[in-house]
Amino acid sequence: MADLAKEAHAAAPVPAGEPILEVSGLVKHYPLTQGILFKKQVGAVKAVDGVDFVLGQGETLGIVGESGCGKSTVARMLVNLERPTAGQIKYRGEDITKLSGRALKAVRRNIQMVFQDPYTSLNPRMTVGDIIGEPYEIHPEVAPKGDRRRKVQDLLDVVGLNPEYINRYPHQFSGGQRQRIGIARGLALRPEIIVADEPVSALDVSVQAQVINLLDSLQNEFDLSYVFIAHDLSIVRHISDRVGVMYLGRIVEIGTDEQIYEHPTHPYTQALLSAVPVPDPEARDHRERIILTGDVPSPANIPSGCRFRTRCWKAQERCALEVPALAVPAVFRIGDTPAKHDSACHFAEEKRVVPTE
Repeated sequence: MADLAKEAHAAAPVPAGEPILEVSGLVKHYPLTQGILFKKQVGAVKAVDGVDFVLGQGETLGIVGESGCGKSTVARMLVNLERPTAGQIKYRGEDITKLSGRALKAVRRNIQMVFQDPYTSLNPRMTVGDIIGEPYEIHPEVAPKGDRRRKVQDLLDVVGLNPEYINRYPHQFSGGQRQRIGIARGLALRPEIIVADEPVSALDVSVQAQVINLLDSLQNEFDLSYVFIAHDLSIVRHISDRVGVMYLGRIVEIGTDEQIYEHPTHPYTQALLSAVPVPDPEARDHRERIILTGDVPSPANIPSGCRFRTRCWKAQERCALEVPALAVPAVFRIGDTPAKHDSACHFAEEKRVVPTE
């Protein structure tokens, strides 16, 4: 592990006060068409509709929200598996949405992804050695051919697997072991940023803890920055420095883990946290449970003004007329605890809904 860590991050360190990744106005709309021969666009599914955040060096930014809120679409745009409809994704100050060819290939080496499902993200016809070593075929400058087997075995050791498993196939591993293989593949090119799209949601609870602890230790060893996407609020709190809460294609509240979990100000965040299971019966009896009414609106027909107003108990006329703004800090340093954090709500106020751990 030490040898691999020494090789990591050939790029110069990010200067203090500058984000390693900066996302602004990120939009992804999927057209809705009508007709068979002459297709006419009649609308759009607004999967992501104006997302802004920054990621600091060595930071973990957690993104949480209900299924269908756009979390995974954001993840796929960060690694250029999806092209945004609008907006910017700046890596080290350069907008990667405008890159193509060799320039895009070079950036992709530094931003890697760990996928949600360890059963479908690994090719069943390839050995573990071929799966982890495939990035070296695309970026041969990272590892000479004669050195690739050793590097793959080192990566297996780093993620807690026996290096002798190099010739085995994915079906010979458990779900947790497969996800470790996916993590090893993500580390192969020594990236600076890893986008983890619900990496533990398909695993048993006991295995989830092992994988989260592995990601935590790898971050310290390799000085990685994470964008960690999940719907499990307790897991996000364990690993994140900051948390962004998404609803219907937008981030509605963002702050440090303590600010979000102990002092939430957006009604949607408060409702989410009130549903978190609490093992202490006495604490559970003394907390307020917030029950949301209605269904999540369709991303093809988003309400005017505040998109949460159709389910919000605070909604007033202003909420239908004005879109609430969300102020995002220019940069965040680990250890910073801003006095206040922002949420996209006209009537935001702090509400304790979950006891402190």
